[in-house]
Amino acid sequence: MCNVNRRSALGLAVTAVAVSPAVLMPAGAAEQRYRPDAGEQLAPGVRRVQLSKRKSEIAAYPAVVMVDVVFQPKSKYANPSMASDMVCHCLEGELAIDQGDGMQFIAKANDVWSCRKGMPETTENRGDTVGIMRVISLTA
Repeated sequence: MCNVNRRSALGLAVTAVAVSPAVLMPAGAAEQRYRPDAGEQLAPGVRRVQLSKRKSEIAAYPAVVMVDVVFQPKSKYANPSMASDMVCHCLEGELAIDQGDGMQFIAKANDVWSCRKGMPETTENRGDTVGIMRVISLTA
């Protein structure tokens, strides 16, 4: 056992006082990226927020469009036919993706996948937190 003198006891007391507020204060709620009414409603609890549109340098596509699709907990959106080729990225949360014909998977934060024009996709947020899918569409 080590000896405790006045100096080490004072240091321990100062450390305990400094750490106490951080330990005792409740954690704040995580800030949401979007308001629940941001963008355009696609389905109950599902909203599309347009972020950017720019001329494309890829010959087959005149424009590139970036949007976020925000899924509130327990919401679902079925798109029977993609309007363009696109690359999707799960920005937050977890999303159940069903592209038909045995192509089902769970997209977790930072997962990326692609969709071709005309392909179906149903996306569902089965979780208790907001899910965000970032979509970069290559428009024809």
